[in-house]
Amino acid sequence: MKLRSTVIALSAFAALNSGAVAQDSVGYIDDRSDGAALVRSLYNAINRKEFARAYGYFGESKPVGGFQTFTRGYARTVSVEVKIGKVRTEAGAGSIYAAVPVAVKSVEKRSRVRFFAGCYVARIINPSLQVPPFTPYQIEAARLREVKGPLEQAVPGVCNAP
Repeated sequence: MKLRSTVIALSAFAALNSGAVAQDSVGYIDDRSDGAALVRSLYNAINRKEFARAYGYFGESKPVGGFQTFTRGYARTVSVEVKIGKVRTEAGAGSIYAAVPVAVKSVEKRSRVRFFAGCYVARIINPSLQVPPFTPYQIEAARLREVKGPLEQAVPGVCNAP
């Protein structure tokens, strides 16, 4: 009887918190171990409507217009899907740069679908040269433009690191 009561209580809790459960159906990803993982984490945050986390993945070169403009840019977005191409990594001046080619499928309200393609440049100060606090990969630049789909064909062949 105790097990049945627990199951009923958990079911009621899930029903009352269905918004939180739906959001959590997209698992939380926060991986800054390389440029591709960072970009995947960015779009995971956008899918989960965690815009402060998404904005936080950018380094000193924040998106134009600041946080409020960044957030408003996703006001009509229902979901995003990202496809990542061949990442090119280069070292220079004490940093490691990763040029990440991407294509993004954005589903907006009223089922409008848009595609974007371009490059992200992620940077990490060489980990062996850092002192606390440690700074993981950050997005230094994002250059995307609207393109025609499908997603798989929209990924650029190559992006160049700075």
